[in-house]
Amino acid sequence: MAIVLETKDLTKKYGDVIAVDNVSLSVEKGGLFGLLGPNGSGKTTMIKMLTGQTRPTGGSATVLGLDVVQDPVGVRGHVGIIPEQETPPSFLTAMEYLRFVAAVRKIPDIEPKAEWWFDFLDFADKKNVLCKDLSRGTRQKLMFTQAFIHEPALALIDEPLINFDPIMQDVVKDYLAGYVKKGRTIFISTHILEVAEEICSGFAILHKGTLLYTGPVAELAGRNEHLPSFFLSLVRKDRHV
Repeated sequence: MAIVLETKDLTKKYGDVIAVDNVSLSVEKGGLFGLLGPNGSGKTTMIKMLTGQTRPTGGSATVLGLDVVQDPVGVRGHVGIIPEQETPPSFLTAMEYLRFVAAVRKIPDIEPKAEWWFDFLDFADKKNVLCKDLSRGTRQKLMFTQAFIHEPALALIDEPLINFDPIMQDVVKDYLAGYVKKGRTIFISTHILEVAEEICSGFAILHKGTLLYTGPVAELAGRNEHLPSFFLSLVRKDRHV
């Protein structure tokens, strides 16, 4: 199976603080991979490095065969991204923002594509509303739309279900499952373990910037283990090392 994302000894330091410490992992095409960890474990820093938003201090990473340091713009041009706290420009309407995304990504015929997403995520009544006036949930719908409207081979999502109500969470989970069945790949970071166990095919556990484990979710099921309890046992053990 082809590798679409790979890191080797990837490291990020902020002064004396090591946010990510020599992390090596690989993600195969056609899966939904979850990077799991408590708050402050380095997940968001990993996403930022993998999308060329933050330069690594050491090590290397490739995304869709592109080096994240040598070609960060190329990486962002090929993937879909939903950052943890990114919001659309406040001075544009939702529709104007998607037109802007289409211009940047050179997406043809944006109008029917946008209309499909407005209907699918149930916010067509907000398409002409300024982004600054949208609720958190609606802004999240818009950010989800901009990440997938060009149907990228790989999407990197920081906390994919944040700000969604239970009904919309179910809609999004079904969409993500169908997306990987088409041979595309999704990389998510989350601390919601139950969701990760439900939708992920593979996962890695990050704690204090250190990779504790990586493997398929099915492997845990084969041992009659559940992801939340396995995660907690590793993280609690690591806290006392």
